[in-house]
Amino acid sequence: MRLLELEDPRWFDFVQSRSNATLFHHPVWAGLLAETYGYRPMVVTIAERGGTPSAAMQIIDVSRPLGGRRWVSLPFTDHCPLLVDGSESEMAAGVAEVARTWKLDLLEVRGTLSGHAAVGRDPAFVRHELAVSPDMETVWGRLFKNHRRNVRIAERAGVRVTLGRAPSDLETFYRLHLRTRRRLGVPVQPRRFFTLLCERIIGRDLGFVLTAKSGDTPVASAVFGSWNRTLIYKYSARDERFAKLDANYLLLWTAIRWACENGYRALDLGRSNVEQDLLRGFKSGWGAREEPLAYSRIARAPGRGASPRLANAMALVIRNSTPWVCRALGELFYKYAT
Repeated sequence: MRLLELEDPRWFDFVQSRSNATLFHHPVWAGLLAETYGYRPMVVTIAERGGTPSAAMQIIDVSRPLGGRRWVSLPFTDHCPLLVDGSESEMAAGVAEVARTWKLDLLEVRGTLSGHAAVGRDPAFVRHELAVSPDMETVWGRLFKNHRRNVRIAERAGVRVTLGRAPSDLETFYRLHLRTRRRLGVPVQPRRFFTLLCERIIGRDLGFVLTAKSGDTPVASAVFGSWNRTLIYKYSARDERFAKLDANYLLLWTAIRWACENGYRALDLGRSNVEQDLLRGFKSGWGAREEPLAYSRIARAPGRGASPRLANAMALVIRNSTPWVCRALGELFYKYAT
């Protein structure tokens, strides 16, 4: 085992060689998170052949003064499994050795590892992935009937969807995103995150923004990551006052069409909590495959999750305050919601 800098070319060469790597494995993503929240990024190689990694993972040290030594691969990331050449049990043993060697209170991998007694699993999530291909008619045929109907409702209502990579496109998304997060009662990410997202991801052609408009009014928007033939549906927002337009359905169908036309193999629709039945149904309705998403953890002692009482109190405050409160709480506390 050894630690590498995130910018070490051996890591990026290894990532590029893996067909299952996504934008979340690209060093630009971990670098963006680390710079936004003031954390330390690194790469841990678990095995090497001839000086080249054969199993490795990006890590961000999210340790806190009162929270022990904590490494996560990767925080603020739905799914980032280990990239390995070898058996899963060998890799699980390697991850356990990483935790022991660096005396970590917690090591979390945003993916599934099995075959080692020290690795615990949290089965609280599912993820959805849609296979895409140039045969758009087949992809359209997999959609549930209600999804096809809602796409057509938006089209008949005159909703237009545009793809953009300019700062103004991300600014339009941010305004809708802030509105959505306030309605849900959760803090919004720091403004700096979106500035860096525009520079490091969208500005380098590693993603784009789709915006749905009714006339000149933006009614829905979403941010996508695009790399290595996998499109990632990362953030979405909408103006609830225009819900009957079903603009979010046309927006997501536009993303699927883009993936089909540009030679992509999959659209990653991200994670959902197991109790989010409506969200799971929405994602499955695109013909996506649902599968369990269990995060793998090695911990010295059982951790304590966030207090539901505190989360509920914060949600109540956000919903009944100005958008400034949603922004301020995000600036102060979002980095701890890893």
